[in-house]
This record gives sequence, structure tokens and C-alpha cells, in this order.
Amino acid sequence: MKEQTLDRPTVSSDAKWFVVVNPTSGSGKGLTDFPLVSKLLRDNGIIHEAVFTEHKHHATELTVSAIEKGYRHIIVVGGDGTLHEVVNGVFIQKRVESSEITIAMISAGTGNDWIRMFGIPTRYSEAIRAIKEGYTFLQDVAEVSYEESKVRQVRYMANVAGLGFDAAVIKRTLTSKAKGYLGRGGYLWCLVRSFFSYRAAGTKVWIDDELVFNNLLFSIAIGVGKFNGGGIQQLPDAVADDGLLDVTMIRPVHWWHVIFRLRRLFNGTIYSIGHVVHAQGKKVRIESSPETPLEIDGELYGGTPVQLQVMHREVRVVINKAFIDKLKSK
Repeated sequence: MKEQTLDRPTVSSDAKWFVVVNPTSGSGKGLTDFPLVSKLLRDNGIIHEAVFTEHKHHATELTVSAIEKGYRHIIVVGGDGTLHEVVNGVFIQKRVESSEITIAMISAGTGNDWIRMFGIPTRYSEAIRAIKEGYTFLQDVAEVSYEESKVRQVRYMANVAGLGFDAAVIKRTLTSKAKGYLGRGGYLWCLVRSFFSYRAAGTKVWIDDELVFNNLLFSIAIGVGKFNGGGIQQLPDAVADDGLLDVTMIRPVHWWHVIFRLRRLFNGTIYSIGHVVHAQGKKVRIESSPETPLEIDGELYGGTPVQLQVMHREVRVVINKAFIDKLKSK
């Protein structure tokens, strides 16, 4: 088992960082704000080389290439989707173990769900301070096997995957973003629209090879992180290094149940809602009829049948020191 080292910084002050910048993240913040980010990195003595992504999956290609060239420290300037691509690049390369690569996040996205787990600030100066301090955390990831165009595919999940309603919201959000319609509060609007159009599917869920659900299912989230959907705590009991996947299953629900319990989606009490079922395990398998769409870390990828397998403490990430202090106080 890989042991956590939380009592001291693990990143050398002379580390050279490869910076993957998504210029389209946050409606263009990645591009417009990078001069400021680069200046702050230089002012803090952080040696770096920056490259901009040019197309979908380019961050994965850049990550593989950077590791091949000898980089072991990668900064993501973008959103959850860019982080997802970088993490997949870490697993695609075979030169070093995944845990030998350190990933840091300077968030320029819209959802920013992964950073919420570790208390990483959204302010650039504070996120860069965390990088300079050099405290890291070995987090779990999940290997996700799914079907797309009748071909089995594999991706690696850094935060949360969702099927059913979750994926339908992501699909509508990405479509709206591509058309330039997604402004402030856009995700919430897409969530409301999707709620009234999506239909639950007959779904079977196995956790560690035991059938735990066989009925109509509106939505299911599986993750190592707590947050998705721009701050919704759909998996409030998740611990990022416990070697378990948290699973939240939501049975079909009427709109008035959601309206009167909306705050429970954000304050960590979602499991007090009667239509919500919680479970944990190392392996999750999902089948549905009809086929249910899948999203991984906010990106759409095929659909059921889907299988997720936890990978314990496989990725080293830079975190805010306050997160460590919080862990120690428990």
C-alpha cells in the first residue's frame, strides 16, 4: 500500500513544472487570464513551461509527451475536464508509475468540483501559494469500462462519474456551451430543463458482485470525490483515499420533492431524502434498459453497461495545507 505523507512538503522547490493550459475553459478564462497566472508563477519562483491545448484530448497527448520528456510535475490551468484529460495521460504513459507524477490545479473552469474536495482556492495567487508550499496527497482514482459504438473503452476518473440524469444534464450543458448560450447560472438552467425531459431507466447495480439495486433509476453517481454539478454534494461521505467508491442512487422523484429539498443537495444531507440510496464498494457494475448515457468528470463517454474499479492512492495531487490541517484535526 502506498503511504500518505502529510506532515511535510513533498515537492522540491526547484521542481520544473509542465503547464497544460486550456484556453477555452471558463468561457475563455484560460486564455485571457494566463498572462497573470504565468506572472504569478514566475514571481513565486516556480519554473515552468506552458503549452496550450488545441482540441479535445490534446491535454492527454501533451501529458504523455511531457512525461516522456522527463517532466514529473504538471500544472493544469483549466477546469475539471482538463484535469480529467491530464489524469488519463498519466495512466496512458508507461514510463513511470502514476504515483510518481504530481498534478497541481489552477482552476479556470466553471464547475470547479475537484478542487472543492481538497479546499484548493479559486484565487490564482492562493492556488499558486499551495503549489509553492508543496504539500501533496495520494488520491484514489477509478478505472471506468464502458461501451461506445459497441466497442469497450476505458477511461480513468479523478472525481465523479454519473449515469442517467447526471449525463443528460452534462449533454445539454455541453450543447448550450458550444452554442454560446451558457452564461452565469447556465448549469442550473440545464439541470431544470433536463429534469422535466429525462425518463428513468430500468437499472441493475452490482457492488462488489452483489446485486444491490434492480428497479427504475433516475440517476446514479459514483466517485472518489464529494462534489459534482458545480458544488452539489452528491457524494458527501466520500473520502478520496479510503480505497472505496461511494455510490449515490436516486429513484424516480417528483419535481416538488426536489424543490422543497433543494438545499440538501448542497449542504451534505442528500441521504436524508427518501428517494436516495447510498452504498460503497471497490467495484461497481451497472446495466440498464434502455442504454443509459455516461459522464466522467463532466465529459460524455458512451453508456451502459459500465464497470468501475477503484485504484487505491494512484495519483499524487497538490492540495491546500488547510486540507491537511483539517484531516489531522479529525
